[in-house]
Amino acid sequence: MSRKLEIACFDVASAIRAARAGAACIELCADYDSGGLTPPTAWLEGLRASLAIPIHIMIRPRAGDYCYSPAEFEGMKTDILEYKALGADGFVFGILDKSNTVDMMRNKELVELARPLPCTFHRAFDCQADKAEALETIISLGFTTLLTSGVHGSALEGKEILRELVRLAAGRIQVMPGGGIRSVNITELASSVQASWYHSAAIQAHSNALDEAEVVRMRTAVS
Repeated sequence: MSRKLEIACFDVASAIRAARAGAACIELCADYDSGGLTPPTAWLEGLRASLAIPIHIMIRPRAGDYCYSPAEFEGMKTDILEYKALGADGFVFGILDKSNTVDMMRNKELVELARPLPCTFHRAFDCQADKAEALETIISLGFTTLLTSGVHGSALEGKEILRELVRLAAGRIQVMPGGGIRSVNITELASSVQASWYHSAAIQAHSNALDEAEVVRMRTAVS
């Protein structure tokens, strides 16, 4: 099976290094400590001419929960339109309703707004009690990828659930493990889960900077 890496990058320099190290896709975000927020549009403007690999944009207006106010939702729509015009290759987002389940109406609106670009439902999925039902909902809304740790603190801890999600998805959506993935565990995880894509920030210890050598090690491990 061909396996690829998506690398979450929290500044322009990290995105350039990740691409050089062999990442197949960049998830461009701001604010690592908040779990990733919508980045400045200037970042994509700076990268678009220099990177040939896809750049997917995190659309998340703030840290905290995934239930957004009307004003925040309008801002998310505006961000998608602006990034489409700038040449983004895809988007990453996830909206929950007040009951903490997948907000069908709002997610559908964003997916439609993003078309024809692909959309990833992010780790808001890991808040879901009924994983199988949430998976079916996300597929029905038109998402092409689900980013999840398998509802655990790390993807390795969630490998049994991740394997089951891959089975349930049956090729209808890419289930992309993410959460604590590094070169020391990606081989074990890939062997168990059998997913095609794996997500990592690959940051250096005690830093938010990308470790280029770690991306190379992960790429080698799954090649």
